[in-house]
Amino acid sequence: MTTAPENDLPRALVVDDERQMRDIVSFALETQGFTTVEAADAEKAWAACERQAFDVIVLDVMLPRASGISLCRRIRVLSDVPIILLTAKGEAADRVAGLEAGADDYVVKPFHPRELALRAMAVVRRYREGHAVSRIVNGGLVIDPRSFSALRDGERLNLTQSEFALLLALASRLDEEVSWSLLLQEVWGTDSLLGGRDMVKTAIYRLRGKLGESSAGPRYIHSVRGLGYRMPRIPAP
Repeated sequence: MTTAPENDLPRALVVDDERQMRDIVSFALETQGFTTVEAADAEKAWAACERQAFDVIVLDVMLPRASGISLCRRIRVLSDVPIILLTAKGEAADRVAGLEAGADDYVVKPFHPRELALRAMAVVRRYREGHAVSRIVNGGLVIDPRSFSALRDGERLNLTQSEFALLLALASRLDEEVSWSLLLQEVWGTDSLLGGRDMVKTAIYRLRGKLGESSAGPRYIHSVRGLGYRMPRIPAP
């Protein structure tokens, strides 16, 4: 799987087993300038991903044979493309499972089509803005926003879009103290601290785990009490 060219119109893959829902989502995205491809099940969606690159995938949780969540996990092995889940009203467990599987956002049915389209534009904008930044090297960590990838000691880190955005926010400000509020704004597009600190803490915990931090090696993320976090400059190995 590859990244869609930045000079093209944004491309969206719409995955839902209901034809009417696919039509609604596709029309809403096309009014915001997207080109769309539709798939009725997980296997057809996977085949579409192998044929071409997308800027965003709008994925229904309830699919025949293989669920949207299992497809999300499968996509995440090879691609960091933003994924928006469509979930049934009140199915909180599906939303949590989807986010844990690597989804970047979710929209609850029934939804306003324009809201979905605007949220899709927001994740694509953040995704593409990340690609415009130069590569960052810090110790054994290499971050390339253009390919939306990060390596530690030569091994690729399997990060979600939010985790990558969080890593980039810290790495682009080496040795600087980065506040909770700035991270919330840059990574999640909100300035609300209500529940926001817990969200950042959870994301930092997962990111540290993927970085493989331990007492034996360099720590890439330091907590700054009462403020937020800091990534120190680390000498090349």
